[in-house]
Amino acid sequence: MSFFISDAYAQAAPAGGETGMLTFLPIIILFVIFYFLLMRPQMKRAKEHKSMLASLAKGDEVVTSGGLLGRITEMGEDFVSIEIAPGVITKLQKHAVAAVMPKGTLKDV
Repeated sequence: MSFFISDAYAQAAPAGGETGMLTFLPIIILFVIFYFLLMRPQMKRAKEHKSMLASLAKGDEVVTSGGLLGRITEMGEDFVSIEIAPGVITKLQKHAVAAVMPKGTLKDV
């Protein structure tokens, strides 16, 4: 009866150096793609916004993140007062300013 059954032997284990690196290669590639498509552009936008906030001055026409268009009347360390209509002044946080508009935008609107 033992003529038809062959003995089973364990195979040698593959070398650990190559398979370890190949296992992490897809994760590394995904991280590089994630960095160049998401993280890097976001950091660039944040840097541009920070420099725009640093260059704000009294008299600039700005748009807030809420969509209000107005002229800066008073500057503080963290807060800005903007005039959104004649005689209507509102105070908001500096980081809520989304963009600086070209001079004369308020007259066109």
